[in-house]
Amino acid sequence: MRIGQKVLLVSNTDWYLYNYRLSLARFLRNEGFDVVLASPSGRYASHLLNEGFRWHSVPITRRGTFPPREVVSLLGMIWLYARERPSLVHHFTIKPVLYGSLAAKISGVRGIVNSVTGLGYLFHSSSTSMRLARRIIRPFYQLALSGRNVQVIFENEADRQALIQMGLIEQERTVIVQGVGVDLDRYLNLPELDGIPNIVMAGRMLWDKGVREFVEAARNLKAKGIEARFILVGAPDPGNPSTIPVSQIQRWMEEGIIEWWGHREDMPLVLAKSHVVTLPSYSEGLPTVLLEAAASGRPILATDIPGCRDVVRQGETGLLVPLGDQQAYEAALERLIREPELRRRMGETGRQWAESRFDQQIINEQTLRVYHQVWGQSGK
Repeated sequence: MRIGQKVLLVSNTDWYLYNYRLSLARFLRNEGFDVVLASPSGRYASHLLNEGFRWHSVPITRRGTFPPREVVSLLGMIWLYARERPSLVHHFTIKPVLYGSLAAKISGVRGIVNSVTGLGYLFHSSSTSMRLARRIIRPFYQLALSGRNVQVIFENEADRQALIQMGLIEQERTVIVQGVGVDLDRYLNLPELDGIPNIVMAGRMLWDKGVREFVEAARNLKAKGIEARFILVGAPDPGNPSTIPVSQIQRWMEEGIIEWWGHREDMPLVLAKSHVVTLPSYSEGLPTVLLEAAASGRPILATDIPGCRDVVRQGETGLLVPLGDQQAYEAALERLIREPELRRRMGETGRQWAESRFDQQIINEQTLRVYHQVWGQSGK
């Protein structure tokens, strides 16, 4: 029976739950589950409550590893799980995966699902501190991802194979679910606006999202006399070591290189105003903004890395360029700016691709099948 079975969704921000997992929460509720949400408190908690979900605050810090604070996080999650007694808990982002899995095992939760939404700064940085952190955290990852009642969702095959090769997880405990999906009724394929092309890069303002490369391309293409507006959309993320200071973004604006629209809640409108959507990122799980761009009928220019290449079909829905090849990136941008018919064809194909692969309903159903697999393994 689904009625009464409780599913707990846990993330390190209420922003993440609201923007990326609200569709899943609604879907599960419509399927008859009792859905509970948990995250640190923020301005999106009220939005989750207004949606009719029960929400709990948990003391998860995103940055730093001060031991007493981390112990408080673990104890807070143990208390929550023991109180709620969910049939299954689904963790998103690194600290909920690590601490939440341990808390779930201590509390006797029968089903544990962990979503690895990209390997991120911890795994990709070559700094001495991050190499040391990987060694320290390795046994915790092995503990969190082990157990016959545990399944781990990856957004792309490369990330899955990376953790398998590191010895952090066994193949049979993994599954691929490509991202969070996209609301095809909200993101519509509308004709381009007339006028100078708008080149949009949307996401958190982080160096490893490729913001530096985007700004450099804007500077060089404008110097060549190419007419286009280069627009950054998103806010810095103080909880991430790769965040870009607001003062730096303001300097770029003062130079007249880019426009900065900041954080936007109306992304369907932002993408409707765009002509090209780009993401020259260094590392991704499966970037939601590219799904939204494809659904909006916009051509995509991205780096040829795991996650991006799972969304972009080279030459059909957009263009992929090698990571670190600034010249190739600028040439591809220039091509898309100059060729409106190419943009139109890629946009049409991108919309069809989104409809066939990334509809939220498809992704949510795949996630629910993972839940049933976990319950079957646990004997529930």
